[in-house]
Amino acid sequence: MVAVPAGTFLMGSEDALAYPADGEGPVRTVQVDAFWIDACAVSNADFGRFTAETGYRTGAERIGWSFVFAGLLPDDFPPTRGVVSAPWWRQVEGADWRHPEGPHSTVAGRPDHPVVHLDWHDARAYCAWAGKRLPTEAEWERAARGGLHGKVFPWGDELAPGGQHRMNVWQGDFPAHNTEADGRYGTCPVTAFEPNGFGLYNTTGNVWEWCADRFASRAGGSHPSPHRPERVAKGGSYLCHESYCRRYRVAARQGLTPDSAIGNVGFRCALDAA
Repeated sequence: MVAVPAGTFLMGSEDALAYPADGEGPVRTVQVDAFWIDACAVSNADFGRFTAETGYRTGAERIGWSFVFAGLLPDDFPPTRGVVSAPWWRQVEGADWRHPEGPHSTVAGRPDHPVVHLDWHDARAYCAWAGKRLPTEAEWERAARGGLHGKVFPWGDELAPGGQHRMNVWQGDFPAHNTEADGRYGTCPVTAFEPNGFGLYNTTGNVWEWCADRFASRAGGSHPSPHRPERVAKGGSYLCHESYCRRYRVAARQGLTPDSAIGNVGFRCALDAA
């Protein structure tokens, strides 16, 4: 874990890249107490140690299926139900954290990749076992910014400074063709790319990360609402692309129902400062 000192930061965004309907704005000054946060997203190896010790079964394992990005499936994979608004997501029987693309796949060879197909409750169960907790949205965003104020990305405002890719997102024509200019197609190791100013890796791209907060799209942040039971996820994923999802930014956010377990959502843990 890395220590994030107490301080204020500018939370949210109202620039041309922002999604106002997501409740990114208004930009506001937020005070955050000191805390600790994992330098990396929880990996397959990390989660494997948890399940080996506790026998824990995830929500996807209990229901027997999860959603997988179609581009990661074999060409001869049989037709299955997709998400109406996002047909590139396919329901795959037997997909879970151990089998990210379905029963034919395994995390062998990917111990250092972020664990996926975990819902909010699974993430909280791991945190409890580890003696930690999920970060609040404000903690997550302060840590993700790495000490910078008002910047789009953890390193500044330029997507690929000097032509160098700094995160794992989609390049090319989504969802048909990924040029893999950043060297990745699906997930990448949790320590890939350079860390931010606080020492955190992959706070944008790779996988979305669960936060503790309820999601609300109202301006002013994520206040609990009985009409919006979703939880906040931050950071974007390997599927983000400017043509349809510019949420690979530190201010970006989305709401997911707590039982959502899909192939591009993971988490990292936080801890109160002593």
